[in-house]
This record gives sequence, structure tokens and C-alpha cells, in this order.
Amino acid sequence: MKLRLSPQTLLVLDAFLEQVEDWKYGYDLSRITGLKSGTLYPILMRMAERKLLETQWEQGEPGKPPRHMYRFTPDGLRYARANARANSSGGLGQVALGLVEA
Repeated sequence: MKLRLSPQTLLVLDAFLEQVEDWKYGYDLSRITGLKSGTLYPILMRMAERKLLETQWEQGEPGKPPRHMYRFTPDGLRYARANARANSSGGLGQVALGLVEA
């Protein structure tokens, strides 16, 4: 279940830790993290492949395309919490990218 903990991956883990039980959309994660889709979606795919995230398609209103949603699996939540403690005391991705001071 190894996942490379790049600063960008830490930002994504941090975003999911804000409200762990909520489903999140890729677009919302992009806004929260500041990551572009070419960086964000490969991270989400790797996390899903490693069973850290569960995914589902939201059936949109007629005329609107369905949206992909993500949330932690129980293993994903444990992994994120363990790595949050190992990397900093909060805002781990923000600290890793140098956006805020530790």
C-alpha cells in the first residue's frame, strides 16, 4: 500500500482529512489544494488503486454529466492519519509545499 508522499499527495491527503466522511469531487479538491487536473487526477487514481479511496459516479440532473466522487476507505483514513502525524501537526501539504510555515 506504499504511496509516494510528495508535497502534492500530502495536500490531497490533507484535503480529505478536513471532513473525512464527506464525498469530494475532483473539481472541489482542485480548488482546495490548488492542484491542476494533470497532477490531481493521477494522485486520486493511485490512491484508489491502492484502496485508500472509494469512488462512485454521481448521477447528475438531466443534461448534466455525472461527476466522479471520492472519499477515504477505512484503510485510507488510517493511512492518512498515520502520515499526517509523521509529517507535521496539521496542514501537512501546505507545509510541504512551503505555503505556510510549520
